[in-house]
Amino acid sequence: MEIRNKKVAILTENGFEESELTSPKEALENAGITVEIVSPQKEKVKAWSHDHWSIELPVDVNLSEANMDDYDALMIPGGVMNPDLMRVNPACVNFAKSFLAAGKTVAAICHGPQLLIETGLLDGRTMTSFPSVKTDLINAGVNWIDKEVVVDNGLVTSRSPKDLEAFNKKLLKEIQDGVHIHA
Repeated sequence: MEIRNKKVAILTENGFEESELTSPKEALENAGITVEIVSPQKEKVKAWSHDHWSIELPVDVNLSEANMDDYDALMIPGGVMNPDLMRVNPACVNFAKSFLAAGKTVAAICHGPQLLIETGLLDGRTMTSFPSVKTDLINAGVNWIDKEVVVDNGLVTSRSPKDLEAFNKKLLKEIQDGVHIHA
């Protein structure tokens, strides 16, 4: 699948699960999509891999300078630390909220949906996540399903790194489809 003239923001903090950022980023870039890592961090973000600190990646755009209008989609990697840091940062919450409100593609994997809970825009949506986030999503009004990938009007969610192949495929499809209006 080749998709030209599209741009995706990957919103992340330190402590993202390495494969949950690098695998979607590679799939997006291989499809011809421009990808930018957006973060409250200034120069770089540090990955977590299973049980230890891992690679560092450069931050392309500081969150304070990022604008939703510059992007066609938002991708949020999981990891335990990453979404927890972002969900208490109003700038991260507002950035994610702007994508959902505009009907743009939003994809979150593993613990990533924790950030989306804070937007207050999940009531009535169908999603999945890492099992430990299930109750939080249900309490936010989500119809939670235990499935490798769930798509709800441009909102793409998956459970864990083992679902990355299906997650990446659906993310690309939703970006190709364009803006989604949630009824």
